[in-house]
Amino acid sequence: MMNKYVIMMDVSGDVTQETVDTYDLKFVPMQYSLGEEMRTSYGREPEEIMKKFYEGQKNGDLTRTSQITPYMYEEYFSPYLKDGYSVLYLCLSSGLSSTFSAALLAKESLKEKFPDVDVFPIDSLSATGGMGLLIERALVNRKNGMSIEENYEDILNVIPKVRCWFMVQDLQYLKRGGRISSTTAFVGGLLNIKPILRITPDGKLLNIGKKRGNKATVNALFEYFKENYNPDLGNTIYICDTLAKDLSEDLKNKVLEIYPNMIVKQETLCPIIGAHTGPGMLVISHFAK
Repeated sequence: MMNKYVIMMDVSGDVTQETVDTYDLKFVPMQYSLGEEMRTSYGREPEEIMKKFYEGQKNGDLTRTSQITPYMYEEYFSPYLKDGYSVLYLCLSSGLSSTFSAALLAKESLKEKFPDVDVFPIDSLSATGGMGLLIERALVNRKNGMSIEENYEDILNVIPKVRCWFMVQDLQYLKRGGRISSTTAFVGGLLNIKPILRITPDGKLLNIGKKRGNKATVNALFEYFKENYNPDLGNTIYICDTLAKDLSEDLKNKVLEIYPNMIVKQETLCPIIGAHTGPGMLVISHFAK
């Protein structure tokens, strides 16, 4: 069994800086555009950078991200493998990105070069705060003495119980990603329609409803959370937003009114996901029944 290992996550997940510092979480970098500049994110981006990113979106900046190649993964993993560490790596959902398949190719390529250690890529089938919940569990498992093989199996077992419910403000971002039609985006914008989406069990986006106005939409997110929340898997949730702190606070207060002992971690959504959802987005992530 391999007990000497590092835990890594790509920067499409949201996690608190306190967790990063406490447990020495490592990140796989990803690139995104900030105006005309391509920027590499190596971890939690500073708030001033994220504010600039989302303000740029509001002012019309087109934002994009780039994929991680198998060769890039080999470059990221090799220094740890060379030092005798195996790698437990949590990546963005395979339903939203090709990161998992690229990591698997890198794993196979590295086997011959580093036969005594290994890479364990995990398809989170999630994103943003859902990945935060999973990586926190993996970090605590390691602290409690779990081997990498045991930790890998434990995370695979709880992945189906992660839920992410979210709303977006600007339907044009979903239209660019092919999630809705141009007509739906145009009419929805005129009528102040806010789509509600979730990440499905196979890690893809699904439009599950729509409400008119922010208040009704936040109420709907809260109801989805309340109906599905599983306290047996902990009392921590993530609420992430993009320039929507008032909506985040509203949702947080609704949760705490029913569950006063809940640990609510509020973060600004990482730009890797925000590039495809736009400003005003709100997401709640939790473990479910």
